[in-house]
Amino acid sequence: MKMLRRLYLGEFFRLFLLIVLGLSGIFSLVDLMGKIQSFLPEKSTATSLLLYCLYNVPKYLVYLLPMSLLISGMFTFSQAGRRKEITAIKAAGGRLRSLFYPFIWAGVLMGLFAFGVGEIIAPEASKRAVDLKNDLASNTRKTTFDGGMLWLRGIDGSPVRIDIYIAEKKMAGGVSIFVLGKDFLKERITAGRAFWDGSAWLLEDVTRYNAESGEISRLKQMRYDNLESPELFAREIKTTDEMDISELYHYMQRLKNAGFRNIKLAVDINSKISFPLINIFMMMLGISLPLRIGTGGGMLSAGLGLIISLIYGFGYTFFLSLGYAGIFHPLFAAWLMPVIFSVISVYLFMKIPE
Repeated sequence: MKMLRRLYLGEFFRLFLLIVLGLSGIFSLVDLMGKIQSFLPEKSTATSLLLYCLYNVPKYLVYLLPMSLLISGMFTFSQAGRRKEITAIKAAGGRLRSLFYPFIWAGVLMGLFAFGVGEIIAPEASKRAVDLKNDLASNTRKTTFDGGMLWLRGIDGSPVRIDIYIAEKKMAGGVSIFVLGKDFLKERITAGRAFWDGSAWLLEDVTRYNAESGEISRLKQMRYDNLESPELFAREIKTTDEMDISELYHYMQRLKNAGFRNIKLAVDINSKISFPLINIFMMMLGISLPLRIGTGGGMLSAGLGLIISLIYGFGYTFFLSLGYAGIFHPLFAAWLMPVIFSVISVYLFMKIPE
């Protein structure tokens, strides 16, 4: 039995590595092709473009692991069934589930690996890809994003600090504008909130402090034209791919304490946990499905695995979208599809005919 385990594990992982690494590289190249027109020809070199692709590989690796595990498992064991090897093992008195336990542990390790890559490697790699893209496109950095705060200079050169910024709503909270005179601070403007009206920023709950006269005035609302459009902020704000769970959680708490509610962050936090977990059950499904229903040849099994993966991917994305829209609770939106597939996978695995 040990020899058979080594044989099937070797066959499985050769195919798995070919699929996951190959597809990750292809997706990275497609991503590069979609953005290559924004890169300046005189600054782009083969090395820099290759580096940009490599930085994107960890992100796609995490996304493609479940599909790769499912297809590899279905291909490997449909071929074994076609060659009558499974029948021979059963006839010799071998227990199939004991043969497959190393694959379950491999699925657990792949789940932990996906979580680790998604938390440690992918965020940093995605950030470096964005920085490299901005450098190749000669997008000079006008803002600094740190700990959820934005620091930038207004059109008139005034330093601006934004404590909270929600890109989806083009809304800011805790805005402080330091209007400079020739050699000193001329005026400080603070606002509880700011909204983009399509042409300029509207500041609300405004306090204006005149540093020359010491006079303080308060306004319910004022228009401010010396702050650039939200498109500038969108280039600098970290995306979910560039943040780990801890960063997302602390940013969400800062928004909550400031009186802002962002459901998307809660959905993203749950998805960063639920998505790696499905690797375990995709492995179980890839083993048990060919043995339960008989999927024909290897290529047919691989095609069926791809279809199942697409169904899972579309369903998972659909429910996340409902969570972002506030229709579903964040926990429900991120966990419904993984739970459904997990139940199906465990059921099929337990029903493998011995």
